[in-house]
This record gives sequence, structure tokens and C-alpha cells, in this order.
Amino acid sequence: MKQRRRELRKNMTFCEKLVWTYLRKKQLQARFLRQYSVDHYVIDFYCPRLKLAVEIDGEYHEKPEQKIYDKERQTYLENFGITFVRIKNEELLGNPDLAFERIEQAVKQMTN
Repeated sequence: MKQRRRELRKNMTFCEKLVWTYLRKKQLQARFLRQYSVDHYVIDFYCPRLKLAVEIDGEYHEKPEQKIYDKERQTYLENFGITFVRIKNEELLGNPDLAFERIEQAVKQMTN
């Protein structure tokens, strides 16, 4: 998994880079890690303290078989107490501030 995570970090999509630039500034009072693995799954961005996952969904995630896989994966990871915020590429490209606000709201809810 370690090599896979390294590869994913090196080959981040534009939208993933955009979110990482936002998250790594640590303005949220929560430390996020990128390409973090839980069991045999890799999460795009993860805050271990809050057990909060941020997943960026591109066009690939619109395929029916991928939707099924994503749902099963998310359900499995939620059994570890992980909460998900899923953001589509279109949201980030259309209005990144609204997407970032969704992350901020999730962090606030979990820290209160």
C-alpha cells in the first residue's frame, strides 16, 4: 500500500491539488493527510483525529460499477467510525469556496 499511496500523491488530479492546497494550510484546526490508507483502501484526504475523510469524485466515479464500488467502500470504512465528505470535480471547478465550506462545516460539527 505504501508504494500505491506514493504513486497517488505524485499523480494527483488538478482538483485533488486544489483541495490539498486548501487543506494543508491547516486553517481548519484539523490536520489532514493525503492518500491515507485504512485497511486495504486509500482515502484521498483524511483527518485521523476527527476520523473525517474527504473524497474527490471525478468523472470516473459516475460509472455505474464505480458507484457501486464507492458505496460498498464507504460503508465498509464507516464501520471504522469514519465520516465522509464527497466532493465532485464539478463542484470544485464551479465554485471551490462552496466545496471548501462543506469541509469546514464538517470539521466544525465534529469539533463541537
